[in-house]
Order: sequence, then C-alpha cells, then structure tokens
Amino acid sequence: MEREFIPLSVPNIKGNELNYVTQAVKDEWVSTGGSYIEMFEKNISAYLGVEQAAAVQSGTAGLHLSLIQSGVGLGDEVFAATLTFIAAVNPIRYVGAEPIFMDCDDSLCIDPDKLRQFIEEECTFKDGILTNNHTNRQIKAILGVHVFGNLMDMEKLMDIAETYNLKLIEDATEALGSYYTQGKYKGEYAGTIGDFGVFSFNGNKIITTGGGGMVVAKKKEDLDYLKYLSTQAKDDTTSFIHHAVGYNYRMTNLQAALGVGQLESLETFIATKKANFELYKEKFEQNKAVELMDFNPTIRLNYWFYALVIKEEVDIQALIKTLHGKGIQTRPIWGLIHEQKPYLTAQSYKIEKASYYVKHILNIPCSSNLQQEDVRYVADCLNEIL
Repeated sequence: MEREFIPLSVPNIKGNELNYVTQAVKDEWVSTGGSYIEMFEKNISAYLGVEQAAAVQSGTAGLHLSLIQSGVGLGDEVFAATLTFIAAVNPIRYVGAEPIFMDCDDSLCIDPDKLRQFIEEECTFKDGILTNNHTNRQIKAILGVHVFGNLMDMEKLMDIAETYNLKLIEDATEALGSYYTQGKYKGEYAGTIGDFGVFSFNGNKIITTGGGGMVVAKKKEDLDYLKYLSTQAKDDTTSFIHHAVGYNYRMTNLQAALGVGQLESLETFIATKKANFELYKEKFEQNKAVELMDFNPTIRLNYWFYALVIKEEVDIQALIKTLHGKGIQTRPIWGLIHEQKPYLTAQSYKIEKASYYVKHILNIPCSSNLQQEDVRYVADCLNEIL
C-alpha cells in the first residue's frame, strides 16, 4: 500500500466548523457583517483574557493598521526582524516608513540585547524622541515576531520600549495560545503585552479561517479607531460620510464562522502538536548531526512549527527534494529580509545568528492532524539521510 504524502502544515477542520459556516450561509450573512464576526472577536478576547479584539482580513492588514495607530508614517523608522516572513515587514513600507533590521537570538526572535546596543551606540534620545544618528530619522516602534510559537523576550523589549518612548507591536501571527509561565508576564498570552498584538488565521496557522487575522490593543480607544479604519472609516453609514482614509480590512462572516469552530479545538491542537514534538525529539535524540530546536522553558507553547537544526553544512534544497521523493514536504526557513531586493538599501545591524540559522534550519511536518506513525516515518527518513 502506497504511503500518503505528508504535508508540512495543513488545516484540521473536524469540529463544528461546517455547521457554523452552513448557518452563516443560511442566514445570508456572508460578507463583513453578521453575528459570527462579533462572536469570534468575543471568543478570542475571552481566550486571551483581554477586553476586546478586532477581526481583520489578514495578519498583514492587522500590522498595517497597528502601525498607523502607532503614529508611524512617512520618513519614520521601525526596528524589525530580518529572520521572519516578509509579510511582517512590508507594512512598514505601506506607511512610508523604513525598517532597521535586527539580528535574532537563539529563540529565532529579535535579539533585545543587540537592539539596546544599537540604540546606545547609534542613536540619540532627547525630549522623548529617539533619533537614528545614521539617517537623522525618528525611530517610533519595534515590530517583533514571536517566531514559530516561541515568545520574544518581552521583559527586555518592553523595558526598551518604555525607556525610549517606542510603540511595541507584537506580531503574534504564529503564536496564538503561547503564554508565559514565569516572570513578570506570567499568565499573559502572546500578543497581549505590547501596545498591539496581531494574529493570523492563514491556512497553515494553528487555527485557520482560510485567511483573516485579529488585532488586540492595550488601549480601548486605539482598538476602536483601528476597527473604524478597517471598515472604510464610516462616520455616517446612511449619508456616506468619511472623516479619514479607511480600508477594506474587515473579516467576513463566513471566515469568522470557520474561526469560531476552529477556536473550540485550539487546546486539542496544541496538545497534539506537543505530543508530536516530543516524539520527534525522542527520535532525533541519538542523531548527533541534528537537533530539534527546543523552545523557551518559561512559556507554555503552541508548538506551531518545528525547526530541525542541521549542524553541518548541507544543501538544504537538495535535502528538501530528496524528502519530497519520499513523500514528505519540508521547507527551509525564510530568506533574510535585509537580503531581499526591496530592502537592500535598508539599514541592518550586526546580523550574525540569523545568517547561521537560515543555512541550517529545516522545517518538518507539524500539522495538528499529523499521526504519530507519520512522525516516526519522517524522523526515520531524516535519520537515515543525515
């Protein structure tokens, strides 16, 4: 019997999703109005322990709106990670600002120590304004990413943000369900600590609405205005009066109906992904050529993506092709953003660890419906090759 192809990360839709989506269709509320949007916002808020949330069309849209509401605009600068998906950086350009690319630490998240070093050595802070001495531009925000469900060092980053009057936007698009179990922010979820937190429900995320995202914020007035901008800035819906430039960024009721069903299964998904992670770890234990990257022990993880560190220099693309021939989908980590054509002129600072990891990490199958026999097969194939 031929083995089924094992994908990298695919949706797990086996709960009440079809019932809810069918009801939305029956109610004929399929666009950006309908009860499921408010229900999804309410349920996410309750899960995260925040007052409210705003459902948007994508995580990218959420980042764009968060930057606008953070006061970032033409000629400003934003600290950003180079080791991430490019969607976490492009919204900086949407608002006419420029990124300053920072290295990662061993969590793969933005390195707060290097960030502080850059500020102390390369910037001037006066009258509440942080200025980049190299460009004479004001730096207004940190846009950091919780990579693969791991959490950034929020204690250090929040201290930097508060000291230098910077907004902190958490790209939590990969980290729904991860929270701190120790330290200053014990019990607080990814996305709920900074000024804004943005989540994604793309097809490969831990829960999905096909597309779509969600934004939370520290200040209610910020989130209210963000939601206003996401619905074309309607001041008077009867007379079509608009006092700001708005966006068509609201989530649809069909997407939200799917999300309501997915959220009901989130903790089950996390438990499955944790069990599969532990099995992978056990299977790779005797292989000295590889190491399954562990997560921060001070957090409860969502185990979204698994990163296999290959210690020797290998041809990652050739390895991916070999595994595909064995019915296994894998992928390299993202290309560094400061090396991408649109960002070659952007400033970067002491990029070292990110350059190492981009050559040594392979992402392996991690779907929440991945069976343990498939985990064993993937690990056995990799152990045989490496």
